Amino acid sequence: MWNGRIVSESTLSTRINAARSAIGDSGDEQRLLRTAHGKGIRFVGSVREEEETVRKLAAIFAADVAGYSRLMGQDEVGTLRRLTACRAILDERIAAHRGRIFGSAGDSVVADFASAVDAVQCAVAVQDAIAKDSAGRPADEQMRFRIGVHIGDVLVQGENLFGDGVNIAARLEALAEPGGICVSAAVRDQIGTKLPIAFTDLGHQQVKNIAQPIRAYRIGGASATVAATTSLPLPEKPSIAVLPFQNLSGDPGQEYFADGMVEEITTALSHYPSLFVIARNSCFTYKGRAVDVKQVGRELGVRYVLEGSVRKAGDRIRAAAQLVEAETGIHVWAERYDRDLTDIFALQDEITQAVTIAVAPAIAGAEQRRAMRRPPESLDAWAAYQRGLWHFSKGTADDNALAQKFFQQAIDLDPTFAGGYTGLAYAHWRAAGVFGKESLAEAENLAESLVRRAVALDANHAEARTCFGNQLMRRGDYAGALAEIEGALAMSPNLADAHGALGSVLTRSGHPKEGRIALEKCIRLDPRNPNNNQQLLVITISYYLSREYNAAVEAAKRGIRAYPNHSNQYRWLAAALGQCGRIEEAKEALAKAIAIAPAAFDMFVRRRVPWHRPEDHAHMLEGLRKAGWKD
Repeated sequence: MWNGRIVSESTLSTRINAARSAIGDSGDEQRLLRTAHGKGIRFVGSVREEEETVRKLAAIFAADVAGYSRLMGQDEVGTLRRLTACRAILDERIAAHRGRIFGSAGDSVVADFASAVDAVQCAVAVQDAIAKDSAGRPADEQMRFRIGVHIGDVLVQGENLFGDGVNIAARLEALAEPGGICVSAAVRDQIGTKLPIAFTDLGHQQVKNIAQPIRAYRIGGASATVAATTSLPLPEKPSIAVLPFQNLSGDPGQEYFADGMVEEITTALSHYPSLFVIARNSCFTYKGRAVDVKQVGRELGVRYVLEGSVRKAGDRIRAAAQLVEAETGIHVWAERYDRDLTDIFALQDEITQAVTIAVAPAIAGAEQRRAMRRPPESLDAWAAYQRGLWHFSKGTADDNALAQKFFQQAIDLDPTFAGGYTGLAYAHWRAAGVFGKESLAEAENLAESLVRRAVALDANHAEARTCFGNQLMRRGDYAGALAEIEGALAMSPNLADAHGALGSVLTRSGHPKEGRIALEKCIRLDPRNPNNNQQLLVITISYYLSREYNAAVEAAKRGIRAYPNHSNQYRWLAAALGQCGRIEEAKEALAKAIAIAPAAFDMFVRRRVPWHRPEDHAHMLEGLRKAGWKD
């Protein structure tokens, strides 16, 4: 029953009594289990054993001591004492991680777990604990275990497990370094990004008595030291690496399609001045390797990793992409693109643009959420700037005041950071133009000094040049504004704010239809930008100035649905309704425009701001008078 194992009499009695209780045979009757005094216990019933093969999926943990025979040859007693102490660590950690030891002989231990996560967590905990226990001993006396982990199908016979699932774990153990852990591809796939550990791909390994090569990965050991020493510091602004996309088609021709798309995405993202983008050559060193994004983040010094795949099926292409925050493994954004395979280069361009214009805003949103998780007293200049953007996006007077505070903090923390100056300029414009909280003249003078400082710090900063173009437009210098914004777009063709600024300049300088095209492109490039209220407002103005009053009414309502507390949309809605002869609705919109921000209404209506041409201002007043406004 115990395979020749010697047990104590008390243990034997306990087991026999338990067996008698289970089969309903008392010690008095002894119908099935009979005691032969001085000899032992004998089963005397009739029994038929049923052969049944039971299988299950299990994570198998196999461990042994590296150089055990050598250690025993040096010092049998001392080695056995140290092995006993290490076995206590193993037994405790395996039980703590819900594992079960089913094999143990000499220096080896084999256990099964319900999940790969539990098995790997246990392996890491065991190696850490044994390393701490061995610290301080001479190197030739240290007991170091090798651990292999595999998840697979096993055969169950009683308390024991058999099959390739167990054998592969044992072979992986032999591949592990002393003090290290080696796992199969199945375990690596199950772990994914669930645990904060790095994997090193060892490629396919041909091992004893296993027909197919095993894809193996190393955790810990020497590889962990290498990973730690090759970690690069993160840049101040958000950084991204675009990894080679996997070709899932089985068609080598699609490899060039996928590589070309990745190269185009890398180039397009590098045009965003707010991003630090790793060059193509560094990213393509990971081609053909199963990688962990956390490891990539450390090795390349990036906060975000973009990865994806391409699959061809018939006459269609499916491309999938996902953006991952490397440090945490959190998925920031993911999308799938299904397209007909017609012009392969046009298709490549289309998917490249779709991915690019989605990734940059996703990173911006992730950076703001990251900044908001930090306490205000620990903010650096970049985090203070992101916090300012977060409050600015809320579009309320109170949040705008907080945005000004954080933008100023960014400037104080780093006077050479252009973003703090541009952010503060935008907040001053809004304080005067939307909420009427500041004098327009004072706000304009202050904003201009801030913007000029930003451009002086970095003439190649596309966002600063865009902000400067906005400032020149507000002075009525449309030609100068257009030159600055076109310069910004030359540097960063997909910069949404630059397209928005271009639309605003064109609309206000007498080209409303052309302006509307640029404004819609701005929204297309960054559809979830909470600051799109400005673009929606100028779209309303472009329809009004084109004398498309019904379209202006619909555009104004679109803006109000998204931003119900912005007074300027109500003013243009009132003018458009007045031109349409819808007087009662016009009066209601006019009343809201005045009630929400009376100072801003007075500034735009009773006086003419510099960025409104005289004829456009008169045109607006004509509509407002029809809506019931009295001079």
